[in-house]
Amino acid sequence: MSNAHPSAAHVRGHALVTGASSGIGAAIAREYARRGIPLILTARRVERLEALAAELRPQVEVVVLAADLADPAAPAALESAVRERGLHVAHLVNNAGYGVPGRYLSADWKTHADSLQVMLHAVCELTHRFLPAMEAAGHGRIVNVASLAGLVPASAGHTLYGATKAFLIRFSECLALEMREKGVHVCALCPGFTYTEFHDVNGMRARVSKLPKWLWLDADAVARQGLDAVEAGRARLVTGGANRMIAALSKYLPDRLAHALVASRSDEFRNAE
Repeated sequence: MSNAHPSAAHVRGHALVTGASSGIGAAIAREYARRGIPLILTARRVERLEALAAELRPQVEVVVLAADLADPAAPAALESAVRERGLHVAHLVNNAGYGVPGRYLSADWKTHADSLQVMLHAVCELTHRFLPAMEAAGHGRIVNVASLAGLVPASAGHTLYGATKAFLIRFSECLALEMREKGVHVCALCPGFTYTEFHDVNGMRARVSKLPKWLWLDADAVARQGLDAVEAGRARLVTGGANRMIAALSKYLPDRLAHALVASRSDEFRNAE
C-alpha cells in the first residue's frame, strides 16, 4: 500500500452541509460554492435540496443526499453513501437543528428525543465518522452551528435548545484543541438573531419581529463570517458586534442580575407556554 500523501485535489474534497435546505445551511452552501468548493447537501426536504443544487451546479459539483437526522441510522447511512460515491469530506458543517417551543412538559418525550438526536447525537456521530479521513489527510474543517443561546443565561421555554448549543460550543472548543496540530480546524459558529425561517417554524415570528433591527444579521453574513473564522483557526465565533456585546455582558454580569434580566425579557424571544 502506498504511503503517499493525498493529492491536493483529494485533500480539498467536498463540503458536507446538514440542514442545507434553508436558512443558514443554504447560505453556507452558497458561500462554499462561491469559494469553489464542491458540495454534498443533506436535509429532509429533498425538493428544496434539489432546487438549491440546481442553483449552485453552474458553479460547483453538487451531490444531494436526503436524510432525516432524527433517525439514529442516518449518520451511518450518510457516511456509506459518501463512501460509495468515492467522495472525500474535507469540510463538515453540522447545521441541522431546531427548537421545540414551549415548556419542557408541553411536548412528549419523543419530540425532545428527536431534537436531541438531530442537534447533539448526529453532530457527534457525523464528526466521529468523517474526522479520521481529515486527520489522515492533514487537512479538514468542521463548523458546528451553535448559537448565542449557548453563551447567555437560560430562559424559560425551548428548554433543550440553549443547553444543546452550550454543549456544541464546549465540544467544538475541546476538539479544536485536540486537532490543532493535525491540520484540522474546528469552530463553533454562534449566531444571534438571524433572518431565516427558523422563527416561522417555531412559531415565534410575531414576537421576535418586535426586537430592534440592530440585533439582526442576514444568513449570508453569518455564513461568510463562519467560514472565514474556521479557515483562520478560530475555535468560536459570535457573529455581529451586538451579539458579541451581549455575550460579553452575560459573562461578566453577576449571575443573579443576568438571570433576572433574561427572565424579564425572555417572553420576547421564547415561548414558555
